[in-house]
Amino acid sequence: MANYKERLVSLEKVAIFQGLSADILERVARRCDWRCYKLGDQIVHYQDTSNEVFFLVSGDARVTIYSVDGRIVSFRELTSGDTFGEYPALDGGPRSASVEARTACRIASMPAAAFVEVLGSEPQVAQRLMRTLVTSIRSLTHRVYEFSTLAVNNRIQAELLRLAKIATRDDKSACIEPAPTHAEIASRISTHREAVTRELNRLSNIGVIQRHGKSLRIKDIKRLAMMVHEATGE
Repeated sequence: MANYKERLVSLEKVAIFQGLSADILERVARRCDWRCYKLGDQIVHYQDTSNEVFFLVSGDARVTIYSVDGRIVSFRELTSGDTFGEYPALDGGPRSASVEARTACRIASMPAAAFVEVLGSEPQVAQRLMRTLVTSIRSLTHRVYEFSTLAVNNRIQAELLRLAKIATRDDKSACIEPAPTHAEIASRISTHREAVTRELNRLSNIGVIQRHGKSLRIKDIKRLAMMVHEATGE
């Protein structure tokens, strides 16, 4: 386990805590517990009544719900610096989704009462959390719109464009690494793996994407963006 100084450095990288003074960050660190998770571990469970808030200081995780028949619905990808699990701390309800580790993860967690206390005493933390929640609502609203109005192939194109925007890129192309599996893309856009495979093969054949090992290159971002624009009008 990392020493106390390393814990402070880790918390400084959490988006909602950036810019806090050393004294305030130390007070936050004292209220946190620290845990490590392996690939595939469940960090929180859907409908659980726990109310800790979690800060992902290293690694990647995924927010999901499993249906009764075992189908995975993926809502959000989490990376280092993200906060999750705040809903129960704010409204007292159960967990709205499960979170599982996509890689080895190191996480700090804080009891709900302590987190609410920090929000009340540190306005900049509360403001950053509100901006994060608004960004999440905007993203989910847009995805509901896509699910309701776009054909499956257009939803796949829109998801690839989202991934390209946060990937390593230049003016014309982007490299998504590691590339999500076809099943993972399907879970994000409410379809099945076979439909994703068909559309990715088509996009590869027309020169928009190229799969290479564990990476996926968007060779022509402008063309992909135009496909999405033609479908959405945006």
